[in-house]
Amino acid sequence: MKKQYILGLFFLCGGLFACSPGTVNQANFEVIPLPQDIQASTTGDFTLTDNTVIVYPKGNEVMKRNAEFLAEYIGEQTGKTIQVTDEAPSSNAIVLALGLSDSNQEAYRLEVSKQQITLTGASEAGVFYGIQTLRKAMPTAQGDVVFPATVVNDYPRFAYRGAHFDVSRHFFTADSVKRFIDMLALHNINRLHWHLTDDQGWRIEIKKHPKLTEIGSKRSGTVIGHNSGEYDNMPYGGFYTQEEAKDIVKYAQERHITVIPEIDMPGHMQAALTVYPELGCTGGPYEVWKQWGISDDVLCAGNDKTLEFIDDVLGEIVEIFPSEYIHVGGDECPKVRWEKCPKCQARIKALGLKDDAHHTAEQKLQSFIINHAEKFLNSKGRQMIGWDETLEGGLAPNATIMSWRGIEGGIEAAKQGHDAIMTPSSHLYFDYYQTTDTENEPIAIGGYIPVDRVYNYEPVPSALTPEEAKHIIGVQANLWTEYIPTFRQVEYMELPRMAALSEIQWTMPEKKNYDNFLKRLTRLINIYDTENYNYAKHVFGVRATYLPNTAENVLDVVLSTIDDAPIYYTLDGSEPTASSERYTDTLKIDKSCTLKAAAIRANGSSNALKEEIAFNKATMKPITMLQPINEKYKYEGANTLIDGLTGTNNYRTGRWIAFYKNDMEAVIDLQEETSISKAWVRTDVVIVDEVLDLRKLTVAVSADGKNYKEVKSETYPVATKDAKDGIYTHELTFEPTNARYVKIIAQPEYHIPAWHWGKGDPAFIFVDEIGLE
Repeated sequence: MKKQYILGLFFLCGGLFACSPGTVNQANFEVIPLPQDIQASTTGDFTLTDNTVIVYPKGNEVMKRNAEFLAEYIGEQTGKTIQVTDEAPSSNAIVLALGLSDSNQEAYRLEVSKQQITLTGASEAGVFYGIQTLRKAMPTAQGDVVFPATVVNDYPRFAYRGAHFDVSRHFFTADSVKRFIDMLALHNINRLHWHLTDDQGWRIEIKKHPKLTEIGSKRSGTVIGHNSGEYDNMPYGGFYTQEEAKDIVKYAQERHITVIPEIDMPGHMQAALTVYPELGCTGGPYEVWKQWGISDDVLCAGNDKTLEFIDDVLGEIVEIFPSEYIHVGGDECPKVRWEKCPKCQARIKALGLKDDAHHTAEQKLQSFIINHAEKFLNSKGRQMIGWDETLEGGLAPNATIMSWRGIEGGIEAAKQGHDAIMTPSSHLYFDYYQTTDTENEPIAIGGYIPVDRVYNYEPVPSALTPEEAKHIIGVQANLWTEYIPTFRQVEYMELPRMAALSEIQWTMPEKKNYDNFLKRLTRLINIYDTENYNYAKHVFGVRATYLPNTAENVLDVVLSTIDDAPIYYTLDGSEPTASSERYTDTLKIDKSCTLKAAAIRANGSSNALKEEIAFNKATMKPITMLQPINEKYKYEGANTLIDGLTGTNNYRTGRWIAFYKNDMEAVIDLQEETSISKAWVRTDVVIVDEVLDLRKLTVAVSADGKNYKEVKSETYPVATKDAKDGIYTHELTFEPTNARYVKIIAQPEYHIPAWHWGKGDPAFIFVDEIGLE
């Protein structure tokens, strides 16, 4: 079976579509996100000139604003000043209209003829998305623009198309939030999930409790690096007044974007507890947190004043934000304080809450808090969204779930008849690194999510029936800003991954194609340049595809770039230059080689990439898993263990796969009887993340794949407090043995030791490679 290995991505030079003033430039409707249907017609091409006008329906102020947006976009990209009018001329017009008969209110139809472009929407929002298509179809160049005779019929796949923006860990000005909203509009995203409160700062004015921003918005310093224990001791703060927030809501509404606020509860509340220590279980004192992570100090669930506080805050939030949904968090709420708090235990007793096979009494107590918040919001005509932890202890009756810890929360919610929004950290956390070369990147929280992983995510789980699948109402990417102090870095982390996100959200899956997406991305990048967005460029490199060859020691390699820049390569690990071998066709390389390739242009610019492959007798051999890979960290699946590609100490790069609550049990088919005397596995250990090392490794062999004989086993000690993070190789040697099938069993730690914060829980193991010699 063919398997692809992405070594890098594509290389692009700036100014690819730059043209001289006075020239005529060609539009192209294959934009991002790709419309559902694009058909060429015979009605004649339309030329946008200085005399073109934009027409909107008389008396419709929303459509007038739509028309003004289109005129602004044309001016930015072509230099033309286009008039907006409600009087229709006979020709040379872009006519915006309503009345499209479509059950999807964001649908539009775009028709190009020689006399005019007609854009008809099922609503004003539908027209706005048609305008975005026109905007992205135009080149960014001075001069007239020819739009080919075309009919576009388009509508979004999902009604909820979201992007999350955390302003609690680091604060961003109202103007920066508006710039973020402009980025969403360009990508057809219609929901801004605005994370306003957390342990590190309370960012929204609550007039009944002014000290929340007077005190709770300020911290005395910020931790340096990854919770190093060292702090910069520089006071940090900022918040939005209610008037500023309302202005941002209005700005978003003009662009057909709904702002959904999040007030996280009952955890992530240390900023509020600093102001009102009586709302905590211990009474404090507390401080606005200077470090990152999860605080044990949460709202006291047994205190009636906590419920009053929630009502006060949400009562003002619904007055600021007219959105149907209000997000109440519900994630990462430790129960250690509740377990010892007399008030919380009294509440548990009064409510008759008891442990069962699925949930503890304290988890059910969290459900009591979340249910209270939901009832309040429902009384105000609003609906509640919560993170997938709100499933624990029983889901509030009308709640919608955001599934972030994987897809399981979304599946469970949908099967219970609740709506779900898919936002798994494995594919849609934009605070993760975009490259494995983390040493040359701004510091990030960790992880690895390149553009192709975003693009290839399918949000509707196959485990759902068609009826259950209707409850998957949308997709969202999240940006947490612990390590993102400036808005330029926000842009860098979002773009161009937001482009891949938009195509998941909008375009039907059968129309998606990653290679085609990359070609369309070049034109969208020109708009990024026009808007002066600070986008990441990792995607613009060399891509190599490895195809297993029948010859034992040879692989076929296909190299490609996004355009026609010549590719040069070396096989000895040295840097390619224009005097190196030039790639022209499929390249056969010996498995002992280290391929390094670069796209090199006339101006000498290049983007070189390197990937080392360590081959052994298991490499590229068929592999079967007898126990499941953890869904959240499945990545490329079982083949990750025999692809010869080793991982770094970042277990989220996709080079590692995880096993949780079961052993790793893999069978390698050597395809013929082979002598082996050594087996090994590589593991990555990150103790704070509940990623521990192996407890046992076993090797067994078989001639027929049915009857196995154990040849070696070794048990490892329980991890101690002194255990170190890192990559470990566990090697077993034994007398030379002939076998066709080799079974490797790696046992994780099923009970984390008492010294660890996750005591008693099962631990993850992460494995990147199985080796045989």
